[in-house]
Amino acid sequence: MATVNRLEHEYTHGGAVAARIDPLAQLERSVMSCLLWEDEHYEDGQSIGQRITDLVKQLPAADVARVAVQAKVDMKLRHTPLLLAREMLRTKDGRAAFGGVAEKVFARADDITEFLALYWKDRKDEPLAKQAKRHVGEAFRRFDEYQLAKYNGGQKAVKLRDAIRITRPKPKSAEQAELWRKLVKGELATPDTWEVALSGGANKKAAFERLMAEGKLGALAFLRNLRNMKQAGVSQKVVAEYAEKAKVDRILPFQFVAAARAVPEWEGVVEPMMLRCLEGQKLLPGKTVLVIDTSGSMGARLSSKSELSRKDVAAALAILAREVCEEAAIYCTAGDDGTRVHATMPIPARRGFALSDYIIGGEVDRKIGGGGIFLVQCMAFIRQQEKEADRIIVLTDEQDCDTKLKPEAADAFGKRNYLINVASAKHGIGYRKWLHIDGWSDKVLTYIAQYEASEQE
Repeated sequence: MATVNRLEHEYTHGGAVAARIDPLAQLERSVMSCLLWEDEHYEDGQSIGQRITDLVKQLPAADVARVAVQAKVDMKLRHTPLLLAREMLRTKDGRAAFGGVAEKVFARADDITEFLALYWKDRKDEPLAKQAKRHVGEAFRRFDEYQLAKYNGGQKAVKLRDAIRITRPKPKSAEQAELWRKLVKGELATPDTWEVALSGGANKKAAFERLMAEGKLGALAFLRNLRNMKQAGVSQKVVAEYAEKAKVDRILPFQFVAAARAVPEWEGVVEPMMLRCLEGQKLLPGKTVLVIDTSGSMGARLSSKSELSRKDVAAALAILAREVCEEAAIYCTAGDDGTRVHATMPIPARRGFALSDYIIGGEVDRKIGGGGIFLVQCMAFIRQQEKEADRIIVLTDEQDCDTKLKPEAADAFGKRNYLINVASAKHGIGYRKWLHIDGWSDKVLTYIAQYEASEQE
């Protein structure tokens, strides 16, 4: 009889042999680019969410806490860190570690209500855990009247006044007691937001100009309203001046791409704003080979409400990577899923939105198709072209389609080799030979710089 003592392979959705990884690595790859419950190309959002909750039960609370904080602070996610916080409350060790996570994930007042809605999503009658009551209540102390009023309205199942009634935090001053009384009674002053200003029938141009002059238009609201401001007649000069001082620390790279695409005439305003994400970033010395996966799965939309794709995410990160690389050789890779043959092409090492436009533009698709990625074949081709590199950075969703050549055999010929995963698929390929990084914010480049700096110590 043939032996039955064989290790069963796991496979990518493209049919290639996937890397076998531990539960912590599985959680990281599932979380760091996850828009909670939004479908991806190969997996539906519900299954990704369920996988996350299942993995939490398999891991020490300290690991889950670190992933939750990293997802919130570094990857700039909202709902997935809240899901991790909820799941921590369902384990004994997690409840003990919940406070440190709550301090980070309740960054906005509406994080409180979103968390409580998640808490009761699948267990409607479950009492709020003691730890949740305590730390949700403490979170209220961090928000002033404007922040509470801004996020208290709308058609929500759980409102802030509900949350404060349930958690019953004790005020530390008469002023705080009065603020919370006004919240419960619905007497908070109307917040001066762009939504309120425009809904009140104010002149749009005047309203936007006033909000910018008073510093009351947040960076993300600013980017999302560029088209509205242009249509209202706000001058480019005024917009550019505000862009120079807007805080960009909570903006994801692909959100700048979306803004530039909405108002192409103002790319010159958005691009410098985007590059400010790199302030303080050290230059990566030597020659970097940058590889962008432009396969069909990378073209899937990020969410049902978004026009952006994982390819846009990769293109945005490529813009930032190009800026921090002393010398860059850039390739796009895809192929033919029918013949299982790669197609890889060098592209111009342009800067800024000129680079993302080329990656997303029709020329790349026409020349190399929409199949793949075929990592072994791709890297063999690039090795022939480049011979050597100080580092290789691959931006991909890791869904290799090579059914003959195992991705683990890919020629990672750089002195250092990084694979950045920009999706949440269950299985991936970029481990062992590669330093594997999950995520889609500018912080993935910070990790690379920090890693290389640590090698010099």
